[in-house]
Amino acid sequence: MIMLRIDIEKQLGGFALRAAFESDARVIGLFGPSGSGKTTLINMIAGLLNPDRGVIAIDDDRLDDTEAGICVPTYLRRIGYVFQDARLFPHLSVMQNLDYGRRMNRLARDAAEETRIVNLLDIGHLLARRTGKLSGGERQRIALGRALLSRPRLLLLDEPLGALDEARKAEILPYLVRLRDEAEVPMVYVSHDDEEMRQVATDVALFARGRIAAFGDASILSQAGARQG
Repeated sequence: MIMLRIDIEKQLGGFALRAAFESDARVIGLFGPSGSGKTTLINMIAGLLNPDRGVIAIDDDRLDDTEAGICVPTYLRRIGYVFQDARLFPHLSVMQNLDYGRRMNRLARDAAEETRIVNLLDIGHLLARRTGKLSGGERQRIALGRALLSRPRLLLLDEPLGALDEARKAEILPYLVRLRDEAEVPMVYVSHDDEEMRQVATDVALFARGRIAAFGDASILSQAGARQG
C-alpha cells in the first residue's frame, strides 16, 4: 500500500479547511456532514483545487508543496476519481466507457486486467449496452471499472452511493468491499453515512467545520454519533 500524507490549509470564501494526517490504509474514509470539507480535500488530492499552504504527497512523491513551488497537474497525478453521478458518456457503449480512461492516458491494452476488473465488478453481461439503459447501481459499477482501468495509484470516491436508493446501495456495497480487498488500489472514500463507512473504510478522518476532529479506525464513528446526539 502507498502512504498518503496530507498537511494543508485552504480558504474558500468564508470557509477555512485545515487537514493533516498520514495513512497507508486500504481505504481512508472522510466522514462528516455536508459542508465540512471532505469534497474540498479530495478535489485538492486530485489537483482540481490547489492548497493555499501545505503538502500533499503519495509516498515520496509530492503532488503539492507550496513552500517548494510544486503543483503536479491533474493529468499527471495518476489518480482515479469516481463522482456521485457516474458521468458516463451516453453515446458510447459500456465497453467503450470502460476503455476511455486507458485511451486518454495512452496506455497499452491489458486484456487480463480488463477481464479481472470486469469479473470483479460483475459487468460482463453489460458490455454491449448503452449507458442510458443501466440502473444507477450498474452505472456506478461502470464508473468504478473505468477508473480502475486507467491504472491509478489512488482512487477517490466522492459519495459514490449518495444518488442511489437503499436497494441500489445494498447492491453496490459488496462490490466496494471486494474492491477494497481484491483490487490492490488504495482508496479515499467520502461519505456522511456512518454504516456505509463502517463497512468500507479501514481508517477514518472525522470532519467537523473544516477540521479533522479525530482520526483512527472505524470505532471513532461513535464519536460522531455522540456529537449528533
